[in-house]
Amino acid sequence: MDMSRIADQGLVLLGCGKMGSALLAGWLEGGLPPASVWVVDPHPSDWLKSRGVQINAPLPEAPALVLVAVKPQMMREALPALKALGGGETLFVSVAAGTPIATYEEMLGDETPIVRAMPNTPAAIGRGITAIIGNTHASAEHLDVAEGLLSAVGQVVRLERESQIDAVTGVSGSGPAYVFLLIECLAAAGEAQGLGADLAMQLAKATVAGAGALAEASDEPPSQLRINVTSPNGTTQAALEVLMEADHGFPHLLRQAVAAATHRSKELSRG
Repeated sequence: MDMSRIADQGLVLLGCGKMGSALLAGWLEGGLPPASVWVVDPHPSDWLKSRGVQINAPLPEAPALVLVAVKPQMMREALPALKALGGGETLFVSVAAGTPIATYEEMLGDETPIVRAMPNTPAAIGRGITAIIGNTHASAEHLDVAEGLLSAVGQVVRLERESQIDAVTGVSGSGPAYVFLLIECLAAAGEAQGLGADLAMQLAKATVAGAGALAEASDEPPSQLRINVTSPNGTTQAALEVLMEADHGFPHLLRQAVAAATHRSKELSRG
């Protein structure tokens, strides 16, 4: 299934909030004809209305793909309308957090090809990372299609089993919030040392963004990049001795944080 088949048979986007909009913008930029896209959304934005896509119109009988991007709590009311498309050739791809493949199989029939995906919010600027896993009816070709569509908003990785989604949620799904907190705390700490608020925030944002870009671009692992910045008995070493303190430092805190997010993800998936 390539983009031309999606263009011919149609793509249904269920939900067009932030994530749905980011995906749709990427697909349209990539050349998917607006007339091949059906969007189902109770409150279409002005941006969506100006895209030339079909909004809340009768759906095609056998679209190539349905992408589910509604909030988990809206899932049960939204999916029955799509039940007729289950059990056939239509591939379902879900970016809805906390909804396991089994829920879709229950509602659509277990013969339905389903790919579950966990994206993250930097998708809004094309810098996301999404993990995907398919059910037994999702073929290699289906996974390739899902990867192709989701790479419109960033990198895509494949999981070995669905249970890994909870840990992915803890690392990359919730992870942007940890980094935003780091920026907030770094700026506040700069203020405490005598910098103006705006200057401290500019320094903190640029430092975190720049270090992240350097980590991605460099052939060296982050551990080596850290060592490269750390002169013996220098300023960085003084800071790292605090941050890397065994019982209360950053490594311990992040392990606890990611474990807590992973645990909560498991709880939410169980409903």
